[in-house]
Amino acid sequence: MKFEKDQPAEFRHIDDMEWETLRFPGQHSKMLFHPRPEDPTQPNAGFVRYEAGAHHPLHRHDFAQVWYVLEGTFKIGKRTCGPGTMIRYADPHYEDDLSTETGGLMLFVQYQGPTTGKGPIYDGRFNMEKRKDLSEENLAV
Repeated sequence: MKFEKDQPAEFRHIDDMEWETLRFPGQHSKMLFHPRPEDPTQPNAGFVRYEAGAHHPLHRHDFAQVWYVLEGTFKIGKRTCGPGTMIRYADPHYEDDLSTETGGLMLFVQYQGPTTGKGPIYDGRFNMEKRKDLSEENLAV
């Protein structure tokens, strides 16, 4: 059953785009969907590839997100997570420091926080020309 205001599904494939530079060392992404002016509430949804030795520090966000580990082993805070692990972050939230000795691949879905109303950030985070030094990163958002 189709209604007048119903939207059709959008389809994207991981092979239809190149890997982009992500803000933290050893991380690259393919966000197949992301907020843009014509669709500002679209989630960041796609994949993050981690090189062996990749890491990020403790930081916080106002949006919500879900991660799903497809490949590799990750240390997130004091917990070790491998394939099949799903992680949900409510809004607002903090992310413990993350590191991986093996490298790996995760599916990411970041979406507008239901309580904060704040959306995920794509530009300048997932599609960087060049990474900033970690000391220059704003870890509060």
